[in-house]
Parts: sequence; structure tokens; C-alpha cells
Amino acid sequence: MSTPAPVLAETTTRARQILEQRGIRPTSQRMKVAEILLTTPRHLTAEQILATLRESSGHVSKATVYNTLNLFVEQGLAREIHADPERCVYDSTMVPHHHFQNVDTGEMIDIRPEDLSFDRLPPLPPGTEIESVDVVIRVRRKG
Repeated sequence: MSTPAPVLAETTTRARQILEQRGIRPTSQRMKVAEILLTTPRHLTAEQILATLRESSGHVSKATVYNTLNLFVEQGLAREIHADPERCVYDSTMVPHHHFQNVDTGEMIDIRPEDLSFDRLPPLPPGTEIESVDVVIRVRRKG
């Protein structure tokens, strides 16, 4: 899993720009979450973000982190990857791509769309169209 880096002045400026470009009011809590998740390509769980915030900022409510993440997803700044039934990872890379998930460590690694091909897809249910195709390939250490 990714370990968030220390927050630098450039990171704070970039986080503010990202939020303001989407018309999101940059409250202090939103800024802190944006600094951790949105300023560099990352795959983090809400719990990882919460732990990082508590280490650096003291008390931050779990509800605030989840509400902020939901807002970022709604506004197209992050996407949810349901890696398994018990864990959701927030991905800050919004261009289409796929993932390897290391089941030993939980780490998510990006796969470029051009590195994966499909010869065919099954027929779609009547009255539907493809919105996206998301592939997660689960891997583990050999042996």
C-alpha cells in the first residue's frame, strides 16, 4: 500500500487548486484529505487516510473522512475500487486504467489500458450500454 508523504507547501497549493477547480469549498478537513489523496497518484483506504490525519493533525472524525471521500467521488476527483468485500480503496487517478492487487500486501498497482486487451465481451443486457470496464487482477507471492 502507498504511504502518504509529508505535506509540503506546493502540495497544499495544489490541493486547493484541485478543489477550487471543481467548485468545492476548501475547508481545512477537505484540504487535509485532498493533500493526502489527490496531489499524487495514490490508492488508499479511508482507514489509511484517517490514520495519517490523526498522526499529523490530532482528532479527525471518521464521518468527516468518509463524507469528504464521497464528495471527491461524486465530483470526479477520485474513484472507489471495491478490491474485496471488506475493503474499498480510493484511487486518485481518474483516467481509465486497470489494477493488479497484491493479496499479500493489499497494494494496488496501475495497469495501463493498452497493456490489456479483450477479444470480445458478452452480449449486453437489452437497453444497456457499456459505461466502463474495470479489471482487478489479484496476484500473490509465488510459493
